[in-house]
Amino acid sequence: MDLKNNLRTSTEWEIIENTFDPDQLITTGSNFMIGNGYMGYRGTFEEWKAKEYVACIVTDTWDKAPGSRWSELCNVPNGLFTQLFVDGEMVSAFAGETTDYYRALDLRHGINQRSISWRSPGGKSIQLDVEKFASKANHHLLVMRYGFTALQNGEYRLITGIDGEMWSINGEHFRSYTSFEEDGMLGLSLHTSENSTHIVITEGITLSGKAPDTVGVLKENKRCLHELTFSLKEGEKVSFQKVVSITHSNEVDHPLALSKQEVISGLAQGYERLKEEHQKKWKDFWERSDIRIKGNVEAQVLARFNIYQAYIATPVHDNLPIGARGLSCQVYQGAAFWDQETFNLPMYCYTHPDIAKNLVTYRHETLAGAKRKAKRLGYYGAFYAWTSGKTGDELFPDYFFTDVLTGRKIRNHFNCWQIHISPDVVYGIWLYYEASLDWDFMRDHGAEVLFEVAQFLVSRVHFKKDKNRFELIRLLGPDEYHENVDNNAYTNYLTQFAMEKACWVFDTLKEQDPEKLVRIMHTVGIQDEARDHWNEIAQDIYLPKPDEHTKVMEQFDGYFQLEDIAPGELRKRLIDPGEYWGWPNGIAVNTQVLKQADVVQLLALLDGFSNEVLTANYEYYEPRTEHGSSLSPSVHALVACKAQHYEEAYRYFMESSTIDLYNASKKVMSGGSFLGGIHTAAAGGVWRILVEGFGGFKVTREGVAFSPALPKTWEGLSFTLMVKQCLLEISITKNNITVSSDPSNEKGITVTLKGKPAFLEPGKRVTA
Repeated sequence: MDLKNNLRTSTEWEIIENTFDPDQLITTGSNFMIGNGYMGYRGTFEEWKAKEYVACIVTDTWDKAPGSRWSELCNVPNGLFTQLFVDGEMVSAFAGETTDYYRALDLRHGINQRSISWRSPGGKSIQLDVEKFASKANHHLLVMRYGFTALQNGEYRLITGIDGEMWSINGEHFRSYTSFEEDGMLGLSLHTSENSTHIVITEGITLSGKAPDTVGVLKENKRCLHELTFSLKEGEKVSFQKVVSITHSNEVDHPLALSKQEVISGLAQGYERLKEEHQKKWKDFWERSDIRIKGNVEAQVLARFNIYQAYIATPVHDNLPIGARGLSCQVYQGAAFWDQETFNLPMYCYTHPDIAKNLVTYRHETLAGAKRKAKRLGYYGAFYAWTSGKTGDELFPDYFFTDVLTGRKIRNHFNCWQIHISPDVVYGIWLYYEASLDWDFMRDHGAEVLFEVAQFLVSRVHFKKDKNRFELIRLLGPDEYHENVDNNAYTNYLTQFAMEKACWVFDTLKEQDPEKLVRIMHTVGIQDEARDHWNEIAQDIYLPKPDEHTKVMEQFDGYFQLEDIAPGELRKRLIDPGEYWGWPNGIAVNTQVLKQADVVQLLALLDGFSNEVLTANYEYYEPRTEHGSSLSPSVHALVACKAQHYEEAYRYFMESSTIDLYNASKKVMSGGSFLGGIHTAAAGGVWRILVEGFGGFKVTREGVAFSPALPKTWEGLSFTLMVKQCLLEISITKNNITVSSDPSNEKGITVTLKGKPAFLEPGKRVTA
């Protein structure tokens, strides 16, 4: 079945599925999920179990299952588990006959809805209606309303409660399960295997409609359930409201007591009140974050779907990371990669700076872990983890993929050679500062990170005396197919960027707050000459330059000498479709075929390259890129806009924005590893394409600038930005662009439209 053609919308604010496809369980479970940044609940059916990939992933619960090398977030017991039986036959999408099938995700309000008419194999029919959400008003709560109507007389059995048999990718995380029953509530109290984290799931229900004939409790096989039976006549209805509270000891002092109290309070408020408070929070979010596209319904829904998925993956309640698969499953351990700074952070910097501040503060709070990693590998300063959890220590193992031909583990050096993560962290901090002008953060937190990263880079560079320059050798860039390379263009340029920003902050502190600078220097353990070392490296690091004739930059030393072959032709060399293409002996290693193009990534992040260079490098690297990473399409869309390849930009926008919704990548396994779930970096990248690519937005020293390029099929594009403490509304049509300054702004800002600057006062607008 074509997943795209199964999705519908009537308001441009939802995805709707009208037929059930059992082959899409993994994909639709991710696409229809609900969440609030504290938990992610997959969009599965209430009656399903572990084999249907049911999951409720909770942040800040990192733990290793016994015998596992993976520290990952826990999938906690399913508090919304509900099964309904009609004359002994369970309501199921896999049995009987389902008609009037409807499953929807309301993107505006973060609500999952399901409605079906079902006829059992024995001939009995019911109408089922379910609605559920992960509360934005109280991040511990899952809330559900479940109702059914008997379309024929029959005996009905309902079991609902907590199912403790979880889908866990790398093993069982809980060493103890204790069930409890109190004041009509049911619960499970758990302790994790490695860290003994105390996790509590409590649920309570309130019934309405026809009263049950019998009421009981079942406790079996890690399940704690209410059991109710009904003798129903045609047309009689039963419904219940369920409140589930999930708490853990890494966040609160008394998770058991709090969980019980929250369920009592939630049931007292009732479903409609809880839903109303939840919707208000979503309304506040969309006021700043919505991107409005006129003239193309598909693009509009794709934009909102990706912004929604990025947001529910973001732990706005605390300074915690955005996982590469968010909270949609345990893949990549719920940990931060460099994606967080380069793909997810920009949206928040320019719409919700408070959330952006949480994310950059997280990097300061995990600085000790980055320093431990550097020391362990023989360096000093801050070498940030390629995969970073609560403490900032490296979570990624030395062996990730398996050679499907030999069954042997593959040694990858993602966690020790991919050093660009540290300059990427600096890039993110600078992005936040540039957008917010939050000097207090830079002084109190950012400066220390910048200085520690600079020190790490001092310890990592090599000085080539014969060439009178600094080089970076034995590297792994964003293109993970080519390891152990020298002078990776992306890494070298970002290293210069990090050194320049460290020098600027050092000089500014020395001028404005010398006492604070002395304290930071003491904390970092550096002397005055450290700043000169940073500047020397910034000035003398080798930067691969565009060729004088072709204008193309070499991705790393010797790249142009590798075999030049197209990805499609190279694919024919695979012996097994599950082979890993990269280091040490994958089919791409000795070719110019890239997982993602490092030079294109560089051009997407940093300014200062001419249009001629942008175009030449895009045109060279694009046909050599296999796009084996979900990060790749959005970066190509951004640079295609800069290179004025607008049709290709739109093609890559569609590819990036549909990776999850249409299952465009179709890659849930690679090198023997499960890689399903929501691609949060791709979701964040969609915002960048829309605002920075098609909207032509960039920050300048004076203010902001716009050079939009509206896709042909669109009639308009509008969005809101918060830049340099000014709230701006941008509206783009085929004929003009208008930037309006909110009346609440306390100062004006210089706006450059199509190369012409104008100073915009609060409450005024400028049009070109």
